[in-house]
Amino acid sequence: MNNIDLQGKRAIVTGGARGIGLAIAGRLLSSGARCCLWDIDPAALDAAAQELKALGEVHTVVVDLTQSASVQEARAATLKQLGSVEILVNNAGIAGVNKKTWELTPEEWRRVLEINLVGVFLCCREVVPIMVEQGYGRIVNIASIAGKEGNPNASHYSASKAGVIALTKSLGKELARSGVLVNCVAPAVIKTDIFDQMTQEHIDYMVSKIPMGRFGLKEEAAAMVAWLCSADCSFSTGAVFDLSGGRATY
Repeated sequence: MNNIDLQGKRAIVTGGARGIGLAIAGRLLSSGARCCLWDIDPAALDAAAQELKALGEVHTVVVDLTQSASVQEARAATLKQLGSVEILVNNAGIAGVNKKTWELTPEEWRRVLEINLVGVFLCCREVVPIMVEQGYGRIVNIASIAGKEGNPNASHYSASKAGVIALTKSLGKELARSGVLVNCVAPAVIKTDIFDQMTQEHIDYMVSKIPMGRFGLKEEAAAMVAWLCSADCSFSTGAVFDLSGGRATY
């Protein structure tokens, strides 16, 4: 593992209790950051904190990212624990059910958009002013190759991740001279618990699109995110970093 210097930095990782978020938190801790994991699952948060505590200082906050008041409370709790925050990784997300667009219920559509896109907005809304005031920050949003290409039978997920990409670009331009950089990562298939929500047919479809012919690794995502969270990332903002095994064509 290459060394990335995050000494003295304080990080929030949403959806940090499992999967890619847990791997990201571990990499940030190993790089010297102090971390606060935000997740809706208290039991999973406790388990994650136990797993990560040997790597560094870990805190947890239970939060519903779809509710503005809950995100505000999470920010307050995090500031009490860490003092401030220099890094925000918006990782939390759900895949939702696999159906054709016209077969999705409005509730199924909205649930995915609320968590995957509105949640990112609410977290940025609470954390950006802190970073702007201190003149430094790194925000990394986890998007998806689906947000570029649109996966069939996943229009709600694809639309939400396209929204994350556009939000990243807009916010990056707004903050370009503030010392706060905003980028996103667009992975292809990375096997995590989110696969439990998908059909095997949908999983096979996604793998078939990857020239490398394999799933991405959580550790590979964590490594890219860690660099984007560092001071070494200094001239990239509003950018999309592909992690697709060659699938991405633009």
